[in-house]
Amino acid sequence: MPLDWTAILLIILSYLLGSIPFGYLIVQFKKGLDVRTVGSGNIGATNVLRTAGTSGGLLTLALDLIKGYLAVCATSYWTHQFQPAVALSAMAAILGHAFPVYLKFKGGKGVATGAGIFLCLAIGPSLGAMGVFLVVVLIWRYASLGSILAAAAFPFLYVIFKYRQEPSLWILSAALFCSGLVICRHHENIKRLVAGTENKFTGFTK
Repeated sequence: MPLDWTAILLIILSYLLGSIPFGYLIVQFKKGLDVRTVGSGNIGATNVLRTAGTSGGLLTLALDLIKGYLAVCATSYWTHQFQPAVALSAMAAILGHAFPVYLKFKGGKGVATGAGIFLCLAIGPSLGAMGVFLVVVLIWRYASLGSILAAAAFPFLYVIFKYRQEPSLWILSAALFCSGLVICRHHENIKRLVAGTENKFTGFTK
């Protein structure tokens, strides 16, 4: 069954919703700064936390997660869970965050937005991936390493959770795409982790 115009419109809207740069907007509002010029230069929650404090970081985390969740769940609802549309919506939403039209296609790494997408695609594997993130950060104090391993874990957890029924190849493809993009967007962090120069997560600030 091909995509109809409703599904196509929802996929486009998913990209536009994913493109909303909440971290950039929050730092502009709170500090009058361009978050891309401070810290790691990333518009995600971790750099916002370092730049604008705990409230800014947590708000960015929540809003980025919500936009990913809403984009995919809206498509799922309006297309009656049509798997190709849901999968393409997930890909569009995370592409929007990584390459936002509003910031000349220079965006974030997609961790929180990916988490929201994963929560809509499959809640059990999502919670498992979040558990991986928390354990890694608590033990090694690297938010980037936790993000990379959590993203890598989700597709495997999806297959494991679905072992009693055949996993959707469309959803698995979306999971692999989103996970792969998150990992690729961390290429500089991976270099620093290997070199031993990556910044550790030191806790929340005011």
